[in-house]
Amino acid sequence: MTDKKTVWFPAKENGWGWGKPNTWQGWLVLVLYIATVAVVSLTVDPKVELLKWAVIVSVSTLVLLLVYLWKGDAPNWKWKPIEKDKRKWYK
Repeated sequence: MTDKKTVWFPAKENGWGWGKPNTWQGWLVLVLYIATVAVVSLTVDPKVELLKWAVIVSVSTLVLLLVYLWKGDAPNWKWKPIEKDKRKWYK
């Protein structure tokens, strides 16, 4: 057995935070989050019950961030220099 942690969400190559999931478990978590927000938005009308909708979506987002922290790389700042030919605004 290996002691290496399986990373579901790798750190971004540029900037701070996480990139796309690289395992099926990470994709499942992301799809479940999007589905949860969609179902809540369809069942709880934010125009009528804004506080209830905001609390449910906030809790869902907090759970998503906790999973990212638990199963992802440490979110650190990375900055790669941009190649000179890619800096052009037009070609």
